[in-house]
Amino acid sequence: MKFIVIMLILLITFSASAEILIPMDLTQSNHLKAYGIAFVALKQEITVKWLLNYRGGSYLLPDIQEMKGLCNIRGVDYEKITSAEYASILMEIEQNNMDVVVLEKEPEIAIYTPPNSQPWDDAVTLALTYAEIEYDTVWDEEVLTGGLDKYDWLHLHHEDFTGQYGKFYSSYRNANWYKEDVRLNEVLASRLGFDKVWKLKHAVAAKIRNYVKNGGFLFAMCAATDTYDIALASGNTDICTEVFDGDGIDADYQNKLDFSRTFAFTDFELFPNPYKYEFSTIDASDYAKLRGAEADFFQLFDFSAKYDPVPTMLTQCHINVINGFLGQTTSFHKKYVKKSVIILGESPGLEEVKYLHGNYGKGTFTFYGGHDPEDYQHKIGDPETVLDLHKNSPGYRLILNNVLFPAAEKKKLKT
Repeated sequence: MKFIVIMLILLITFSASAEILIPMDLTQSNHLKAYGIAFVALKQEITVKWLLNYRGGSYLLPDIQEMKGLCNIRGVDYEKITSAEYASILMEIEQNNMDVVVLEKEPEIAIYTPPNSQPWDDAVTLALTYAEIEYDTVWDEEVLTGGLDKYDWLHLHHEDFTGQYGKFYSSYRNANWYKEDVRLNEVLASRLGFDKVWKLKHAVAAKIRNYVKNGGFLFAMCAATDTYDIALASGNTDICTEVFDGDGIDADYQNKLDFSRTFAFTDFELFPNPYKYEFSTIDASDYAKLRGAEADFFQLFDFSAKYDPVPTMLTQCHINVINGFLGQTTSFHKKYVKKSVIILGESPGLEEVKYLHGNYGKGTFTFYGGHDPEDYQHKIGDPETVLDLHKNSPGYRLILNNVLFPAAEKKKLKT
């Protein structure tokens, strides 16, 4: 009886208003651009409802001509919904593992990326640009001087926070781009008062840690995932060999790691050898390479939309089995993932985690292994991924879920 009364109230409340539904299931022509529509609506203070687990995580907006016109221009499908249809949708949501999340305001977005980076080198930059979602870029100086305070969401470009220049020494130490990268980092470190690049990077990692602790939302991909935690665990310990910083590594580096400082990983061992491409035992890239593209995939977990809204938001997709993709850090060995971390997606039966999420202080962190969801083995110098050829990419959808979830009403983010 109570449920019927609620439905009657909802019918009366919404009878005077029409809505448009942006479906996010297999009927949608351009999933990635749809996120940009939601972002524009929020920027214009238009209410957006995220229908978790309903038709792939669809969006509901007021029937405003400007928004319909924008959908038409950007090639995003929408459906006009009557008040009776809306009531029926709410009833279906109430009776199933679904929920309605109100998005309150557009998130302020920053990408931590070097000034000499190329936009196509980073999947998040590509995704935001294609979806037409606004963002700023920040680098070490902005981070160290409190520049993150004005941002809700921060993405870590595939940066190496250990000060080992991506461990490209073995293959690219004689390449001009590598030499220039070393020079720029050393100049910046010196200007900011650090005698070693690794000390600068560890200080930046600590600042970002405080940003999350105070309520920031952190997202990282590729090498920015494990190298970030390695930097936190290392603290003031020198983990760089002579080829990177001019002096030797701390002889007791492994025993000095403090795993209580890390976000996601624990009990891992470092690989300081400059000729070994991997940073630590966290990374499962070698195992993925052995499987090859045809056998490499990961599966998203199902969560309770009503009781676990955040992981549900982060896993919204039109399919739940997604093709894998390599990166400098491709995925994470499950045995090194902290028990407090929520695993969002993993390779079935292989103990390899692809996608994870956790809380720290008032904020959250999300790590997503791999470099580019639509370029299985992206190499240095490869052409950029043209997202207009991948409008419905499930791998890129996971990135954009992370961009929008900080906009959710605060009571949902605290559950």
